[in-house]
Amino acid sequence: MIEQLLDRFGEGPVLFVLALGVGMLFGAAAQHSRFCLRSATIEFATRAWGSSLSIWVIAFSAAVLGVQSMIAFGVLDVSQARQLAATGSLSGAVIGGALFGTGMILARGCASRLLVLSATGNLRAVITGLVLTLTAQASLRGGLAPMREALGALWTVPGGSSRNLLTAFDISPTTMTIVSGATLLCALWFAQAKGTAVSRIFAAVFVGVAVALGWMGTYAVATASFGVVAVSSVTFPSPSADTLMGLVNERALPLGFGSGLVPGVFLGAMGMAMMTDDARIQRFEPDMPMERYLLGGVLMGFGSMLAGGCAVGAGMSGGSVFAVTAWVALLFMWIGAAATQLVLLHMPRSTAAA
Repeated sequence: MIEQLLDRFGEGPVLFVLALGVGMLFGAAAQHSRFCLRSATIEFATRAWGSSLSIWVIAFSAAVLGVQSMIAFGVLDVSQARQLAATGSLSGAVIGGALFGTGMILARGCASRLLVLSATGNLRAVITGLVLTLTAQASLRGGLAPMREALGALWTVPGGSSRNLLTAFDISPTTMTIVSGATLLCALWFAQAKGTAVSRIFAAVFVGVAVALGWMGTYAVATASFGVVAVSSVTFPSPSADTLMGLVNERALPLGFGSGLVPGVFLGAMGMAMMTDDARIQRFEPDMPMERYLLGGVLMGFGSMLAGGCAVGAGMSGGSVFAVTAWVALLFMWIGAAATQLVLLHMPRSTAAA
């Protein structure tokens, strides 16, 4: 069937529709579950473990379970994905991950959360997301690219088996499927014990399912296509930058997985917000200074390009295939976010709000 679709419509439209569907599922599920790495790190840092932390663990373990089970059954091969096949930067993962985590706290949301909130009418998220996207573009191809390249070159790891944590520790996909399944069950129990609504719990599972479907869908297109198609999944800074630049510089938006993902997430989140009566206009308030959001957007935009992805691109998509740089980036996102939150908590109230 994939071959027939590719013959009739071509790779670009097929990938666009695939990403649109994956994005709508992710957006709707992320909005209803309140999936947010920032909230999870705050609960972790303040030792107030609750729904946000359990929601994040559910989504992450569901993504790992979906991806690793497909690999174990031989229906998915991610060995040629950029996160594993290309040379990676450990220095970029450390520095970029920490910068992203700090920016995430200042901006009150990561890249994916800002996109989801934008769809609900949050104008703070719209402005911050635009700053993040422009900074990501400057870091990828513009004036900030030399700095990103210099920092990323400090400590690199070659692509292949040395970038795969499961290979390094001789852990099979089957074993990891069992481990992630057990982790998911524990997270489900913990979420229920904390009084999390059942609908939010199920929505969190579908956040992880969307990541797994992204890997599976792009792999299916790649294996059926005569051209070169990148095997990838859900991520936001680079696709957001490419989509924005495409809309600004081109008469017609080039179709592909990235250009379909961003509008898909927006539509899915907006539809869910309207269904649940969560859509409302939200502006900057006196106790929510714009400069703090803008600084957070800049740090996340540069940090995500340096780390090789955002909280979802590196943390969820890269983490589910056990790319070492993705796990290092995710670790330092947690460290940067937790440290920033603790610093803000111990600052005088007037200074912290400024």
